[in-house]
Amino acid sequence: MGNRKGQLTFRRKKKAMTPPTPPAIEVVNNSMVAAAATTSKAVVGKKKAGGARLWMRLDRWGQSELIECDKSVILKRVSIPSRDLRILGPIFSHSSSILAREKAMVVNLEFIRAIVTAEEVLLLDPLRQEVLPFVDQLRQLLSHKSSSKRVADEMITQDDGMQSPTAGQWLPVPEAAEGLQAELPFEFQVLEIALEVVCTYLDSSVAELERDAYPVLDELAINVSTKNLERVRSLKSNLTRLLAQVQKVRDEIEQLLDDDEDMAQLYLTRKWIQNQQSEALMGAMASNGMVPAAPHLRRLSSTRSGSLVSNYVNDHDVEDLEMLLEAYFMQLDGTRNKILSVREYIDDTEDYVNIQLDNQRNELIQLQLTLTIASFAVAVETMMAGWFGMNIPCTLCKVNGIFGFSVGIMTAAAVLLFLLVLGYARWKKLLGS
Repeated sequence: MGNRKGQLTFRRKKKAMTPPTPPAIEVVNNSMVAAAATTSKAVVGKKKAGGARLWMRLDRWGQSELIECDKSVILKRVSIPSRDLRILGPIFSHSSSILAREKAMVVNLEFIRAIVTAEEVLLLDPLRQEVLPFVDQLRQLLSHKSSSKRVADEMITQDDGMQSPTAGQWLPVPEAAEGLQAELPFEFQVLEIALEVVCTYLDSSVAELERDAYPVLDELAINVSTKNLERVRSLKSNLTRLLAQVQKVRDEIEQLLDDDEDMAQLYLTRKWIQNQQSEALMGAMASNGMVPAAPHLRRLSSTRSGSLVSNYVNDHDVEDLEMLLEAYFMQLDGTRNKILSVREYIDDTEDYVNIQLDNQRNELIQLQLTLTIASFAVAVETMMAGWFGMNIPCTLCKVNGIFGFSVGIMTAAAVLLFLLVLGYARWKKLLGS
């Protein structure tokens, strides 16, 4: 019995020890999968709740990355009010605006929606088909600028190494800018590319509209049919949409050109340099009272680009931006004139078609009037025939051959009456010649 109990005990331990291993692993795996699924759902739900959107960040030296962040991260990064992000949202996607803020510029031009600072660009929805040309051109510009910067830094390093001990004094800003290639600030380069891409897109759309418009209008002038009228109606709707797009961008540029203060606020690089200089000056004065540290910073900042130096001289100088905006304003004005010329051609074609329809309508009215006069004459003849058909005794009915004579007289009277009324209508110019 002792052996049996030991054997039974051994078998129970064997059953208890061998089976639990696979179920335990299976339970652990199921719990891990469930936890991972719960975590992924939570992350997705958090992104949806926070309104995370896809952005592309490009700095001024060509480095780029795709990021997905929510509104709070963008607001903290560029220091703009939350209402400016609503301008970049889907509600105002068909509006055009260029807004100047303290440290950023909000650009909403058709399909290009971006936030530009003195250091970087945050581009919304960079993978759209229309936005890809803007990204490509911006990358090419920034990569070229990065290579130029490296060359300039090497030249400055060589110049600094060859300086004599008496050349410790830094040159003034305009003199230090000599030899540097004059270019627009970073934010205006981005704005120029955005305007160029938008204007090119609008020009190509207008060219396509012109290519499709003239054959359709000529066909309508030849043959006024329901199919041709439907094609012209679709053409007019596209024209109205294009005109509204061009007009919105043109009005926004015109509004900026009319206000020098708004244009001065768009000089983000100038304000950025001034803030750096003021911070460095205050730090130097607070530590050692070394006021000459500011010219050194001015020298360093002047090596970035010639435009940074030139724009620092006068805070109210907006000539560069004004010339940039005027160029694209003229281009948009030319695009608008093309659209208006197409609309004038449509109006002329519609007037021509209406004249044709009015002419046909007048011919139908004349034909109807002619038939009405003929019906009146036949009605008079029918009235006279009705008189003779009355069941009233008449001595003329007994005369031989009176029937043919009576019919001839009544027909002649009806024809004469028709000609008289027709002549009267022509005399009153109710009928054409």
